[in-house]
Amino acid sequence: MEEKKLDINSIIGFILIFGILVYMMYQNAPTPEEIEAQKKEEQEQVEAEKKESKQNEAVVTTAEDYSNTQVIDSTQRVALQNKLGAFSFALNQLSTGDGLTSVKTDVFDLKFSNKGGHLAEVRLKNFVDYDSIPIYLVKDQNSNFNITFGTSDNRTLNTQDLPFQPAVTKSGENTIVSMKLKVSETAFLEYRYELKPNDYMIDFSIRSQGLSGVFNTSQPITLDWKQKGIRHAKSISYENRYTRLTYMYDEDRVEKLSQMSDDEETVEGVEWLSYRQHFFSSILVSSDSPFKKVDMTSEDLVEDEEVDTLFTKLYTSKIPLAYNGGEITKNLGLYYGPTDAKTLKAYDKSLEESIPFGWGIFGWINKALFIPLFGFLSGFLPYGIAIIVMTILVKIMLSFVQYKQFLSQAKMKILKPELDAIRAKYKDNKLKAQQETMALQNKAGASPLSGCLPGLMQIPVFYALFMFFPTAFALRQKSFLWADDLSSFDSIYDFPDGFSIPFYGDHIALFPILAAIAIFFYMKMTTGQQTAMQGPPQEGMPDMGKMMKYMIYFSPLLMLVFFNNYASGLSLYYFISNLISIGIMLVIKNYIIDEDKVLAKIEVSKSKPKKQNRFQKKMADMMEQAEKQKQAQQKRKK
Repeated sequence: MEEKKLDINSIIGFILIFGILVYMMYQNAPTPEEIEAQKKEEQEQVEAEKKESKQNEAVVTTAEDYSNTQVIDSTQRVALQNKLGAFSFALNQLSTGDGLTSVKTDVFDLKFSNKGGHLAEVRLKNFVDYDSIPIYLVKDQNSNFNITFGTSDNRTLNTQDLPFQPAVTKSGENTIVSMKLKVSETAFLEYRYELKPNDYMIDFSIRSQGLSGVFNTSQPITLDWKQKGIRHAKSISYENRYTRLTYMYDEDRVEKLSQMSDDEETVEGVEWLSYRQHFFSSILVSSDSPFKKVDMTSEDLVEDEEVDTLFTKLYTSKIPLAYNGGEITKNLGLYYGPTDAKTLKAYDKSLEESIPFGWGIFGWINKALFIPLFGFLSGFLPYGIAIIVMTILVKIMLSFVQYKQFLSQAKMKILKPELDAIRAKYKDNKLKAQQETMALQNKAGASPLSGCLPGLMQIPVFYALFMFFPTAFALRQKSFLWADDLSSFDSIYDFPDGFSIPFYGDHIALFPILAAIAIFFYMKMTTGQQTAMQGPPQEGMPDMGKMMKYMIYFSPLLMLVFFNNYASGLSLYYFISNLISIGIMLVIKNYIIDEDKVLAKIEVSKSKPKKQNRFQKKMADMMEQAEKQKQAQQKRKK
């Protein structure tokens, strides 16, 4: 290691630069006369501002700009009245200030915009993001919630441009926020929000009173909801993979817009819409009748992991609302909270179906087995230990599958000399060789499929767990060993800023490395045995032995690269799972399966007459037919 020495030239340079800076500051310093003049000028400016403030006591907030107060003269008021018609009455109800109404509950910090009457800010009090910043679902105008309607005097208005009068009251333990857009003291359009203690669901209604003569019911009235998903996770690409617009329609059918590309859809009979942002969701529920029709879009805003992107996706929904006797009455629910199965299920609206547990049998396994099992284990164990215990239980449950696979491999290994002899005897007659091979395997009860079919039984379990860990809200920000968040990657080294390995990332996660090593040794053991049992590759068929050798190295490499940005809880599961598989295999091989006993059973089975089952007979017929076609082709060539 090179010894660090003081560089005399650098020291001289720093001294010279410091001296120059001191000299420049001295030369540019104001004289005492300049300082006195500056103080006098500042005092005059303060006096002028005070005078201007007294002159502007009648300042109000207009419908044109709620962020800045300004004087409305008679000309401007006439212009606004011409623009707003009957709704210009609302201008008289405006109050000065920041135009926001703040309300707090046990779970929310909310701010309602007096311009538009919608939620301008939603902060979840009980959660922070990966950088300890509070979780906001709505903030800095990332969300718009408004309705567009026509009036009887041929105007088209949008509530986002109109002033609402706020009122906050209590109803028992509940807080009521009323935002009214008034035409008169008794005629108005109201947004009513009811907030309950410790509840992420806001009862929300849109209703009008005395506006049947104001609305133009021949024109459609449309609810427009737009929202950008705010980034909350370390890896925005990983978070974006589980950020998706999901909806339920036709009572129980759940569908999603595209996961990683722009998409749009028009759906009828929609029960609810979920703007899912991985572990947090904004959900609009129709509390009475389903939405007749919804035009929805999803736009992907993430270019790649290297771009410092603040948002994941932009969702939009346009929902026509129906008039009832010339008035509007629509009861809704607004959910802002965690994408947690237990929390969502409590509302009895199938909102938990917005979580991607997996389709078909995979989702059923998660909902019926793994979610309750993990919930039980994590109730009294640390989360990392709960994953390990669940992995052990799953492997014990599937240990009979490994036993069947290894038993099949043992039988094939014992029969290998006889199978090689058959191939040598009928090397010029492939059909006869295949028929004799199948006959021997049938008599010995050692069909290769007897090892494959049990292995297929594991696929639903593995895929279900692959979907479970990235969506398990309970793992969010739970630490284990060196992993500070089991729902995110467990980085042990971050590359310098700006440096990233394509397909791998800008960091090194340890659990995927351990899992890749365990997979390598497991595949080395299993593939080595399978390769030893195989004969030479058949003509026209791929060399399976060579392909399996490639898989020994390809599978761990895929694990290493693909899972570097995945949830460390999933990598922990695969690491422990493969360690247990190696242990089970060694136990079965050395202590359970006795090859001499297996050979004795094979000899007994061979001595008994055995009929081909329907599958084996069909395979034999297909092989015989293929051989006849091959011989016919050869004759035509001659």
